[in-house]
Amino acid sequence: MNDLSTERRYGFTTAIVRDGLTFTDVEDACEISVHGVFLSDGKYRRLPEQVARDTNDGVYRLHTHTAGGRIRFRTDSPYIAIHIVYNTIDKFPHFPLTGSAGLDLYRNNVYIGSYIPTLEITDTYEGIIDLPNSTEADFTLNMPLYSGVSKIYIGIKESASLCKASPYTLDLPVVYYGSSITQGACASRPGNSYQSILSRELNIDYINLGFSGSARGEQAISDYIASLKMSAFVLDYDHNAPTVEHLKATHKNLYDNVRKAHPTLPILMLSRPKFHLTEEEKLRLEVVRESYLSAIADGDRSVYFIPGNELIEYRCAECALVDNCHPGDSGFVSMAFSILPTLKKMLKF
Repeated sequence: MNDLSTERRYGFTTAIVRDGLTFTDVEDACEISVHGVFLSDGKYRRLPEQVARDTNDGVYRLHTHTAGGRIRFRTDSPYIAIHIVYNTIDKFPHFPLTGSAGLDLYRNNVYIGSYIPTLEITDTYEGIIDLPNSTEADFTLNMPLYSGVSKIYIGIKESASLCKASPYTLDLPVVYYGSSITQGACASRPGNSYQSILSRELNIDYINLGFSGSARGEQAISDYIASLKMSAFVLDYDHNAPTVEHLKATHKNLYDNVRKAHPTLPILMLSRPKFHLTEEEKLRLEVVRESYLSAIADGDRSVYFIPGNELIEYRCAECALVDNCHPGDSGFVSMAFSILPTLKKMLKF
């Protein structure tokens, strides 16, 4: 039977039937931690609303998408249920709904299953994943990559334990800034974005500041990034710079702004992940390379560079991209494991 107090406490009833099921608002329980996003004025956000407004209209629209948002806790419940309230849902012809609006669940960093909304979803969804056993474990719930969330509730068995998940290895997150690829298009589910893969490999926190079509290196977003406390910064917005000239005018400036605020912070520069480059894409790659070489010439020993054509290994060059631009799962795996050795060096792992 279900806990009738759910309706009294939170104003919704559930169609999920499990013995002892009880829901908790993730914001109500100190045992549940939220990473990569924060709740403000009824919406989960990836950066403050005013910063988003000051940057551009696209960033303002997308900053409430929960890419990189994670909910973590530890329990011995035999099942994990969710009830989620959306404020926006993005649907695409080339991007699975399981990635743009779905969630996935990891147990001790091992994939357990996905919460898969229907194509007709409008504003709410609930689902449940039954677990193979009731052994206490750490759970990570990855939030949607291209949708906005107002509320999320976790359901476990009332008699089960609930406590904080084991901490990440580092106190501070890695911050990623970039395009739709950085945001997560077109991973089949949130846990397959390259940042999520790296997070599991190294047990590190991260913040996803990827903004589809809208990462252009403006001063407002540059200043915000420079203000953050982080363990490393990954700079990847080649795709969204409208021209080669725009990239040249903003790329080194963004790096300089962050470097001024963080003199020893490890910074990684990436160009667009693509194996076969057009002539314009080769020019863009050289702009990013020039930023890197200029930083090296200035004596920076905490800056790193991986050209985008090395992010997609040759074995999956023809299947890595969904539309000759956005990676699918194989592309994101290739990106993650191409970046991993450098990121480990940056973080002194």
